[in-house]
Amino acid sequence: MSTTTETQSQCRRHRHKSYMCCSVRGSVCSLTLTLCVAVVCVGYSSPRALMSCGHSVTPQSLTDWCIRQLEEGKFRFTCGNCPAEWPYEEVRKMALLTENESSAFEHQMFTNVAVKELNAKLCPGCRSHVVRTDLTNLCVECPQCSCDKKQNISFCWQCLREWRGAAPRSDHCENTGCVNQALVTLRTCPNISFSEVQGVVGCPSVRACPTCGLLVEHSGEKCKNIVCPECEVEFCFVCLKITAECLETSDYFISCSSGVAPRQTRLPVRR
Repeated sequence: MSTTTETQSQCRRHRHKSYMCCSVRGSVCSLTLTLCVAVVCVGYSSPRALMSCGHSVTPQSLTDWCIRQLEEGKFRFTCGNCPAEWPYEEVRKMALLTENESSAFEHQMFTNVAVKELNAKLCPGCRSHVVRTDLTNLCVECPQCSCDKKQNISFCWQCLREWRGAAPRSDHCENTGCVNQALVTLRTCPNISFSEVQGVVGCPSVRACPTCGLLVEHSGEKCKNIVCPECEVEFCFVCLKITAECLETSDYFISCSSGVAPRQTRLPVRR
């Protein structure tokens, strides 16, 4: 199928925010090419073009689908109907992005990379992205603010307010209400009762992924292992070891040889 012959302005005269996708529990489901045309491109009247993966799109449906992925924090574009990843150059060409739209896409892609891969946060003062180099210290200097004001300007990585109190500290600053809610959850969540795993007693129902630190809750059903939805690493909910390591001395449905790992008091940080 050839690329669209409509002009760029014609392709966008019906721009809207209706994102055409089919998802199951947050994951885009796999569809056939026929369903792709019916679901992803429904409501779009422009001529369709074939992407490198073989699925059809219109410039507008492609633009809207990629905007949705950017708004979800992603920085790589994947087909809504198969696992294929689309190069940004292909997306820009097939979506007929204007210069302003390309700049907006690239800015958001960079922001998403900074947040997800570098664990960057926005400085509460200048709103620039800052990366924490000392993962044990909540007091973080903002290079931009320090440069502008010609003095050391720091903020709290936890409550995202101007730093108050002595530093370095790993628990909290002196701002009222500065508390790590994730650690509170890990400390106070109830224990879980596995329906199919034998011999496990006293395991918390919420764990921080040992790879990236995301809080994950186990339903108590089926095996003791779980796949983190953030980093996609599978780990044992009981001993907190990576699944492959746990299975060297245990099994999916029996207690771990090392026992139940204690409640976590610190959040792992992906390096």
